[in-house]
Amino acid sequence: QVQLVESGGGLVQTGGSLRLSCVASGSIASINVMGWYRQGPGKQRDLVATIRTSMGRTNYADSVKGRFTISRDNAKSTVYLQMNSLKPEDTGVYYCNVQSLYGSSWGQGTQVTVSS
Repeated sequence: QVQLVESGGGLVQTGGSLRLSCVASGSIASINVMGWYRQGPGKQRDLVATIRTSMGRTNYADSVKGRFTISRDNAKSTVYLQMNSLKPEDTGVYYCNVQSLYGSSWGQGTQVTVSS
C-alpha cells in the first residue's frame, strides 16, 4: 500500500510555468513506476508522463513533449512534473500515480488552470 500527496497546482497565464510535486509514503520500496495523469473538464483521465524509479526511463504524451519534464528524487520518495509553456488545453486536475507490487495507487489530485 502506497499513499500519495500532491501539491503545486494553481492558476497561471498562458506561457507560464508550474511545478507539481507528489510525495509517496508507505511501501515505497515496492514502487517501480511513478507518473502523472490529468483529467480535463468533461474528458477522461489521460497519461501525461511516467518515470521508472530504477533506471529513470521516461515516457511522455505527445501533447506535452518538449514542454513538460518529469523527474524523481528516490531519497525523498518524490516525483515532480515541471510544466513550462503552459497552454489553456493543459487545464485539468493532475493526479499522481504509482505502480507497485501492491498495484496502482492514486493521489487526490491537484487543479491546474491555465488562463488565456
